[in-house]
Amino acid sequence: MKSLFKIVQFAFFLLPLIAMRADKPLRVIFFGDSITQAGVGPTGYITQMGEMLKAKGQDSQYELIGAGIGGNKVYDLYLRLEDDVLSKKPDVVFIYVGINDVWHKASSGTGTDADKYVKFYEALIKKMKAQNIRVIVCTPTVIGERNDNSNSQDGDLNQYSKLIREIATRNNVELCDLRKYFVDYLAQNNPENKEKGILTSDRVHLTDAGNKFLAEKMMDALVKK
Repeated sequence: MKSLFKIVQFAFFLLPLIAMRADKPLRVIFFGDSITQAGVGPTGYITQMGEMLKAKGQDSQYELIGAGIGGNKVYDLYLRLEDDVLSKKPDVVFIYVGINDVWHKASSGTGTDADKYVKFYEALIKKMKAQNIRVIVCTPTVIGERNDNSNSQDGDLNQYSKLIREIATRNNVELCDLRKYFVDYLAQNNPENKEKGILTSDRVHLTDAGNKFLAEKMMDALVKK
């Protein structure tokens, strides 16, 4: 009888804690560069994701946090991982980095070689998985919107996207294949083969339409149907 009383007492104490944990919103961090930095702006993709969740009555279930800094490459993310991600105890992290690792090779000679890119990327994943964080990796989008593979960095973007797909498989993490989504969209929606102005304003950074498109793809990855 005493044992039963102790069990009832324990359950009485534990149930409110379980309820509090269930009510706690899922903390989601978007870890990246200037595209993510702009994502928290009025029409940014993170803001639009919040609006989508609100429209579904799910906004109380998620806490969306942007952790983007302009010009960042994978090495920069590694250096600020503790302060900007791990210290915030997230449940989910989107890693969206690679544009500058490719772009800066040509623009300033300070990009990231493929082998170093993979090593730092996998080091990020290892540290996050050690804290039981759900990791979603994203392939880089575009540097130029021409749909005939004639943008000058298309070759590198395709290579680095392939590396991320392999990283996702090797490390058993989820993939949000933004490169494929953007390329497929531009093949259908850029009949004049414009360099910019469809999803990007300057070949890289997103228009309102680009942010909306990205938000939809990120949402599909975050909220499993």
